[in-house]
Amino acid sequence: MAEPNGTLVWFRRDLRLGDHEALSAACARREPVIPVFVLDPVLEDMGGAAAQWRWSIGLDRLSLSLRAAGSRLIIRRGEALETLKKLAAETGARRIHWSRLYDPESIERDTAVKSGLKAAGLEAESFEGHLLHEPFKLKTKTGGYFKVYTPFWRACLAANAPEQPLPAPAKIPAPETWPASDTVESLGLERAMNRGAAVVKDFARVGETAARDRLDAFIDASVASYHDDRDRTDRDGTSKLSENLALGELSPRAAWHAAEAAAARDPKAAAGAEVFRKELVWRDFAWHLLYHTPHIATQNWRDQWDAFPWRADNDDAEAWRRGRTGQPFIDAAMRELYVTGTMHNRTRMLTASFLTKHLMTDWRVGEAWFRDCLIDWDPASNAMGWQWAAGSGPDAAPFFRIFNPETQSAKFDPAGDYVNRWLPEYAASDLSRSAHHDGLKFFDACPRSWSMSSQDAYPDLIISLASGRQRALNAYADIAKQSPSKPIVSKEIIS
Repeated sequence: MAEPNGTLVWFRRDLRLGDHEALSAACARREPVIPVFVLDPVLEDMGGAAAQWRWSIGLDRLSLSLRAAGSRLIIRRGEALETLKKLAAETGARRIHWSRLYDPESIERDTAVKSGLKAAGLEAESFEGHLLHEPFKLKTKTGGYFKVYTPFWRACLAANAPEQPLPAPAKIPAPETWPASDTVESLGLERAMNRGAAVVKDFARVGETAARDRLDAFIDASVASYHDDRDRTDRDGTSKLSENLALGELSPRAAWHAAEAAAARDPKAAAGAEVFRKELVWRDFAWHLLYHTPHIATQNWRDQWDAFPWRADNDDAEAWRRGRTGQPFIDAAMRELYVTGTMHNRTRMLTASFLTKHLMTDWRVGEAWFRDCLIDWDPASNAMGWQWAAGSGPDAAPFFRIFNPETQSAKFDPAGDYVNRWLPEYAASDLSRSAHHDGLKFFDACPRSWSMSSQDAYPDLIISLASGRQRALNAYADIAKQSPSKPIVSKEIIS
């Protein structure tokens, strides 16, 4: 044991040095700090190919940041408790710090880790930092949890404002000798991406510095028009920070205060800054629901929907995955997802609505595909977003909201620029346009087994929008008739 009183800082979804309470508290002791990443069974089961690949390049960038601060990242693979105990024995560390997470798997693991470490005579302390407000801190007037967003937003405004973000430590105290470490490559997190990694990497913005630059660029150029442009798929009007927030390369407090400062500097930016902060709180709301109702990740949030006749995975869903439904706005969005690892927020809602309503396919089929393809995958936001779109989740008008992709396209992509960018087969049918290079990248990324080419003829629509909508509404009405005493839309949700 080289040191008598060091601290292990266990990194998870907090791949940054700035505004990192667990790291700052460790550095304040002026004793050796050993940053650690443990690929344990919980992390191995979280997220699909794109999310795991994004972990790998995020860890590489964190490692470089730590090196610049005089430190390094120790990487190990194994069960979390035993790995941390072993590292404590190797280094002489007496304390372990980490940032809290709120999904059920992480809570179960972290509770066991804290108990096990304390039983071994070690100090274990967890800190906040992944959200603006931890999910157990905001309560309704009756002491319960929030089921509707608007009251949750008001509660956030009434609560103490998020604290100012902490600065990154300029120098991290290092031990005299470092324990052995695995490499990021040895973890194999990138393998499942296959050839798609080479395509998606051009769109990823990785690491704390890139995240901060992205935030600054958004605040300078886009926040003032955010309330108008955020739904326009043909404009660069969103922050794109979900990728960085998902892995904690940027703290939500930093984003919140940047928006608040922009509004204070320029009153014209106030409306856009408020909408942006509402989006940050929407993220908090998703974690609030996952914490209090963990079944939202795998089961209908409202069990009235258990009898709804959604289809299991099917040929229509496969066409949806490949961007071959015959509905251009939907297909363009699905191609964007596969090329960039992200999707515009407006089309996330539309593609989810189309799959669950027009194609009558179980929301879990779509949730699993997004989980596999998103580099900004977030267990809470993905689950809540799919259930909201499907109608089975926290929404005051769950199934009556059936988006029409044609009218949505006319409103949010009026000149067809978004469709042209991401859907070469459709663009080829218009002699005034040429295929966009971003859309062509899809054929370099998609599985070879799909045997797809940009020369393929664009398909006919799987189902007409009118008949698909009516089929869904008929199914909704049938379920309502079967259970009149247990309505799908509860008064509790509507109120």
